[in-house]
Amino acid sequence: MTFGFASSAATSFKGSAGSASRLARLLEPAEWAEAQIPLLRNPREVVSGLHVRHEPAPSTAVVAVLDTEERLVASASFARRPVPADGWEFRNTLLAQLRRVIPHDLRRRSPVRTAVLLYCREGDERWTEEDGAWMWGLRDACTLHGLRCGAYITLTRGGWQVLGEGRGGRRPSSGSRPSGFADLVSGPGTAPLRTASGAAEAMRRTAAR
Repeated sequence: MTFGFASSAATSFKGSAGSASRLARLLEPAEWAEAQIPLLRNPREVVSGLHVRHEPAPSTAVVAVLDTEERLVASASFARRPVPADGWEFRNTLLAQLRRVIPHDLRRRSPVRTAVLLYCREGDERWTEEDGAWMWGLRDACTLHGLRCGAYITLTRGGWQVLGEGRGGRRPSSGSRPSGFADLVSGPGTAPLRTASGAAEAMRRTAAR
């Protein structure tokens, strides 16, 4: 009986320690604000562009890299696995996606390009622990890939929201249809885009016809 009780207690302690570790790997809004994340000059344009290219559904994340002129250089979308929110796990996933679509900038003295994250989820625009874990993961992934950590944006049924900035809009939303793709890729000075989304490539070919 003593052995059974000790085993149960150890399991309980291990579970508590794991939960505490996950909670430590997240950023609250105040901490995010203190990190001095660079503001997007035109967040609506960035959000609309990512929404058109990737058409994210709930539980889909889109990580994108912007150049100094805030032009989209590379992007990748992926579904969030049904596991507890953990900044370390999110960091590893984001880093893997970044490595797929763009070389690192670790040789530079200071970061030039910026990574932003758009996460489509259920619920409203208020911060959640899941958001905090994505923030932690984005910041750490950017450091390991030689990028500046940029905005974290949520996309819900109510619209989009740049967390920590108070900027947002009703469209696009998680339930809205993307606008015309050609308008986003045919303008002068558009940077060549690397993407992990085959659907976006097909849309680009269609728009070019």
